[in-house]
Amino acid sequence: MKRQLRMATAMVAGTMLLTACGSGDMKGYKQTADGLYYRFEVQNKDAQQVQEGDVLVGEMTLRLDTTVLLSNVGRTERLMPAIPSYDGVLHEGLLMMHVGDKVTFAIEADSMAKFMQPNQMPPMYEQGKGMKFYYEINLQDIVTKEEFAEEQANYQTQMEQVRQQEPELIANYVKENNIKAQPTADGLYIIVKKAGKGTKVAVGRQVAMHYTGRLLDGTVFDSSIGKEPLSYVVGQMGLIRGWEEGVMGQPEGSQLQLIIPSAMGYGSQGAGQQIPPYSPLVFDIEIVSVK
Repeated sequence: MKRQLRMATAMVAGTMLLTACGSGDMKGYKQTADGLYYRFEVQNKDAQQVQEGDVLVGEMTLRLDTTVLLSNVGRTERLMPAIPSYDGVLHEGLLMMHVGDKVTFAIEADSMAKFMQPNQMPPMYEQGKGMKFYYEINLQDIVTKEEFAEEQANYQTQMEQVRQQEPELIANYVKENNIKAQPTADGLYIIVKKAGKGTKVAVGRQVAMHYTGRLLDGTVFDSSIGKEPLSYVVGQMGLIRGWEEGVMGQPEGSQLQLIIPSAMGYGSQGAGQQIPPYSPLVFDIEIVSVK
């Protein structure tokens, strides 16, 4: 079976139609010694069984009583690894499963709340009401611990190759665009397209800037053009280091281009789907005001 490479987020997702079961109604469920409720709709004991460290693939719905919190029904994804988690109880249930199983697990919400910060619980949660989290899982495939480890090793190898290629990519971009500016010691290029004459950017000043951010291949991942400029107090915004250092000391009215190496940007993690790991960034910036 073709496996999807995407892992569903956070506590992750499952299948099957929602049952009418709400808090306090556990008819048809069995319970383990550790307090996990479970009910198999389909059980395929002759198929491959989940082992410690395997990654589950399929569909899942997570709900608190009848309120759906997460669902990927109709979208097969990697759900979660079968490893002990913060509650420990769900892990016990995952190890019961075989490929082809459809099961609902239920966990007392109050017991999970003991291991979580108050702001991590859903807003509809009420302590002492007997509420339960339900995980409705349709297990369609398994990525074994060994397969997953091999994938991770291959991924790290690929990322190391990308990291090593980054300096050459930046050098080629600089050459192709006839950039004469010299990089800082950290590899940041600051190209002044237009020198302003106003107040200079400094820590604590309120600034407004228009910008367009793109990858070296020209792909735009963010822009303020056609919108309000980005407004912030310098030193309080938590922007990437390349931006902070690039605009520092530049006067109001300046137009800059920054070429930011990934170590001063989003590094080995990248950012979302638009900025891959080890991506150099190009920012065109206009400093609209400095106060």
